Amino acid sequence: MNAEFRVIGKPRPQLEGPAKVSGRAKYTHDLSLPNMLHGAILRSPHPHARIRSVDLSGARAIPGVVAAVCGKDFPNLKYVNSGPTFADRYAMARDKVRFAGEEVAAVAAETLAQAQTALAAITVDYEILPAVFDVEAALASD
Repeated sequence: MNAEFRVIGKPRPQLEGPAKVSGRAKYTHDLSLPNMLHGAILRSPHPHARIRSVDLSGARAIPGVVAAVCGKDFPNLKYVNSGPTFADRYAMARDKVRFAGEEVAAVAAETLAQAQTALAAITVDYEILPAVFDVEAALASD
């Protein structure tokens, strides 16, 4: 080992360790600021489905909800300069979901409870489509 290395191969104290294990560490989730809104995202339960419709009216009627949006509320632009992982994706699914967990709608509300209640009030009509779950099926000619 090169004796010139100051860090490589040497123990390094974890300076944030005591705060984390004692519960004193502050995380983004711990922040509470005046007029802060809480967001929540509705994700697809289906690995492949056509989105027939998204009804946000129930969410928008919940007291404390400031905004409720879906893919059609965003510009028709895909991620730019994002590399191959996201290059063919929109900010939220527009007409089709391509994996379970893909973002379908989002809400912003005065409290986290209101945001979660609003998510439950969103109605999405999906047409379930066939999905591929293994490499062999993905490589099939059809």
